[in-house]
Amino acid sequence: MTEPLFTNDMIISWLQYFAKNTPVDLEQVKMIDVTRKNKNLIPTVESHRTTLAFMQAGDPEVFYQMWKAGLGDCEVWYNEGAKPEGEICHDTVSNMINRGINASAGMLVVNANARNTYKIGMDNLNFRKGSVRYVGSEIRAVILNKMAVGQHEDVCVISGASIAIETALIASDGTVIAVEYSQSDRATMEENMEHFGLRNVMVIDHVDEAAMKDCPAPSLTFLVASATMEQELDYLMKLNPKMRVVIYTLDFQVAASLPRLLEKYGMRETELIQISVSKLNSKNAMEQQPAPWIVSGRVEG
Repeated sequence: MTEPLFTNDMIISWLQYFAKNTPVDLEQVKMIDVTRKNKNLIPTVESHRTTLAFMQAGDPEVFYQMWKAGLGDCEVWYNEGAKPEGEICHDTVSNMINRGINASAGMLVVNANARNTYKIGMDNLNFRKGSVRYVGSEIRAVILNKMAVGQHEDVCVISGASIAIETALIASDGTVIAVEYSQSDRATMEENMEHFGLRNVMVIDHVDEAAMKDCPAPSLTFLVASATMEQELDYLMKLNPKMRVVIYTLDFQVAASLPRLLEKYGMRETELIQISVSKLNSKNAMEQQPAPWIVSGRVEG
């Protein structure tokens, strides 16, 4: 196992340094070691009033990326060295966009406008435009409810686009494997990753041993039903026979066949629901969105 850059003793030392040298109340500070695997700094700062982030030297655009994400008013407390000692500096993110991280050290970020909770089912206007046609936010909220993603969970999302992005925000200490078969869809996914400041997403172009050799075995998979669905499930269930599965389809015949397919993998208790959403349009008429079937299953015991 690789030795962490910031040990427990070092983390405690930095916490004590900021406690002594800043007026910030550290009672509810959120600590995040960005040097460890795939940690998301920007979403963490967005959702916490006080974040103690441990950074590695050599990130030249971190403050620019925070500013671009709308965090320019956040206050940053830091020092110029790699040890928790000496004079402390204080500035806003907007005044720091031309500088990077010159030493592996801790920094304290205060966001007075932090939102306390994450609301699932973001408006589609929040996502980058591109090749992807995003599922409606209300339908996405139900899908994410059925997925019940955990904070530390490793999740595979196949042709899920916005589902993968929201899953990555929820599974902040896990990894999302985003499978996009189209090159243009992968490009849109990467734009969204940059837009939301996500480092815990791995983008691949198909599901097999070669493509997933560096990916963790998922405990949950969301996929859009397709001609390759059974092949994908065969491989993924070999990686984790206890994996939970959520499948999206607009085809009733496919939906009706899915419980039997999932039973093949030991999922005898499956749930099938249909989601119907109508919205009032500009002509004061109710306009119905596509009504998908969502099938979910898990291996009991």
